[in-house]
Amino acid sequence: MEEDYIKLIFGLKLKQIRTDKKLSLFGLSKLSGLSKSYLNEIENGKKYPKPDKIAILSDKLDVSYDQMVSLKLDKNLAPIGDLLRSKILKELPLELFGIKESNLIDIVANAPAKVNAFISTIIEIAQNYNFSRESFFLASVRSFQEANNNYFEDLEQGVLKFAKAYHINLNLPVNSKDLEEILIEEFGYTIIENELNKFEALGDLRYVLVSKTKTLLLANEIDEAQRTFIYAKELAYNFLEIKERLYTFPWIKFKTFDQVLNNFYASYFAGALIIPKAKVKMQLSEVFEKDTFDEGLFLKVIESFNASPESFYQRLTNVLPQEFNIQNLFFLRFTHKAKSNKFYLKKELHLSHHHSPHANETDEHYCRRWVSLKMLNDISKSKKEHEFDVQISNYQDDGMKYLLLSSATKDPFKDNHYRNISVGLLINKQLQRKINFLADPKIKKQNVGVTCERCFIEDCEVRQVPSFFLEKEAKNKKIELIVKELNTKFKS
Repeated sequence: MEEDYIKLIFGLKLKQIRTDKKLSLFGLSKLSGLSKSYLNEIENGKKYPKPDKIAILSDKLDVSYDQMVSLKLDKNLAPIGDLLRSKILKELPLELFGIKESNLIDIVANAPAKVNAFISTIIEIAQNYNFSRESFFLASVRSFQEANNNYFEDLEQGVLKFAKAYHINLNLPVNSKDLEEILIEEFGYTIIENELNKFEALGDLRYVLVSKTKTLLLANEIDEAQRTFIYAKELAYNFLEIKERLYTFPWIKFKTFDQVLNNFYASYFAGALIIPKAKVKMQLSEVFEKDTFDEGLFLKVIESFNASPESFYQRLTNVLPQEFNIQNLFFLRFTHKAKSNKFYLKKELHLSHHHSPHANETDEHYCRRWVSLKMLNDISKSKKEHEFDVQISNYQDDGMKYLLLSSATKDPFKDNHYRNISVGLLINKQLQRKINFLADPKIKKQNVGVTCERCFIEDCEVRQVPSFFLEKEAKNKKIELIVKELNTKFKS
């Protein structure tokens, strides 16, 4: 690694952490005892601090030492790291356009979160194949979420204002009846059931809004939690005065990126209303403070909200980074049909920009040792409404360990179809300080891979296919060595 590159990465990380903490250079100087000019030189990539200085910054900023010195960038600085590590800047004739590499990096480093999110989107697209327009927009929103640590203070405050305006007690479970009354009385909605089920072709469509008359058509299969979420989402569109929006769920078509982005905003608002931040923070603190994992207590937390397990896990990705400083996490949603051998990763979010596990676009076989897939198999054979499990997954290929909290449920709209939702928390010193039960011997530990085709775990009892890519790599290395020997033998 070039020395200048290492300085630049550390400086960018320090500046981002400082600004996230709402600290000025002067404030960080007072907090750490290091001079303002010295800190300024570090942030500009001109100096690299000694270990004792890094330890001081780590302690005062509540960030692990390893995270500070790591060359991996997270959040909205990840696109800069991707650019620096890629060959793009070397291969493009930037000088022809009067652009210096250093100037371009400065532009990116000082860009707003949306610009960085867009760059991250382009990079993500380059790593995948056959991206549809829908996939492009969803990747853009996902990158925007990652750039902001999936936390949006203006929406959180909007929920508090809404609750105050309509006298909703956020200490009690929010129910559909209260929200329905607001939709009808305040915003002039008409709500009709039994209409969508007349059309078999609509499949798992949950609702349609006829915008001109504000008529909300609901599917019969939705339960109380789903109904509450739909109402909360509609209230978000109205309370936040969002005009550019989608009118069905799942959506059938869209015209602009703003429609997709606003759909995310409305969903975020709904989740924050149904699962209030203050309440879930208090309950999670009780779970994390115990020396052993109390499954019953954790399930009680989930059940205390009028929300589906998926909505609860989604909400964890907002609350854990903001309230517990647990930022290295991922969210996954799988679907599975009973008695089939296929598992589909339909939704993912990686706040840490680590990508094990990750979606696969080449039809490879996901690791059957994942707790998510095991639970889908289990629930498809049982009659339970909700299966829960916890596991520590060790990805030997990259040395990462994750605490997995995972729930499986039946798909209410498709016979013999099931869903799994999982949140994985990277196990490091930071997490060990926040969660006391990580050493609980009752939590199952499992060595895992990403896909069978790329996994080097030997004698795996659930392997679906041989590790083709690793075998090919080994074969190529062997050929390379033989060619090298031949060149040595006949070079004279």
